[in-house]
Parts: sequence; C-alpha cells; structure tokens
Amino acid sequence: MARYNDNNTVRVFLFVLLAMLFNTVYAADEILNSENISSPRRVELRNLLLQDCGSCHGMTMQGGLGPALTPEALKNKSRIMLETTILSGRPGTPMPPWDKLLTRAEVSWLVDVLYAGVN
Repeated sequence: MARYNDNNTVRVFLFVLLAMLFNTVYAADEILNSENISSPRRVELRNLLLQDCGSCHGMTMQGGLGPALTPEALKNKSRIMLETTILSGRPGTPMPPWDKLLTRAEVSWLVDVLYAGVN
C-alpha cells in the first residue's frame, strides 16, 4: 500500500478542502445570480477576460504563460476549483488573486463564459 508522504499531495488535498469550505461559506452569504450583473458590467468582464486573462492564457485562450482556458481544457475542472483559483490566485505562480476586483457572482459568470467558450 502506498504511503502519501508527498508534500504536494497534501497541499493539493488541503487546497481542495479549503476550496470546498470557501465555496460553502460564500454560497450561503452571496447570491450567485448572473442576472444581477448589468449588461455594461458584462462587457467590462468580457474585456477583462480577453485582455487581462488573455495576456497570460493567450488571446484566444489556447494557452501561453498560463494553461489553456478552452471548454475542452476545462471540461474536467470543477467550478469550485476554477472560481477559487480566480478569486485566490495560485501562490508561487504568476496567477494573481482577483478577489479585490471581482465579486463571487462576477467570477461565477466568467466561469460560465469559459465553460461555453469565450469566442
């Protein structure tokens, strides 16, 4: 039987556990209804996705410094993991946290756009 002494395995487990807890707490406190996002704000968010996210993930989301953000690349990625990554960033990587600039509902809308395909 294999033993799990690998620090990366423990870190991934803790990250997922915290993401689940984070999602539960915030889902109870905040309405995640994308209909609350105005049309002008949706335009701003789409521009942010194409320009800011695209600067690392590729202007067509095919990958670059960061991984691809296409529907195919994201199909096995959970919503919780994607939202947590956007809000909290990825320590030790160039992925910054966006929690100071985006609401949870806005991040949820962005994830919907990514799952559907940006273009």
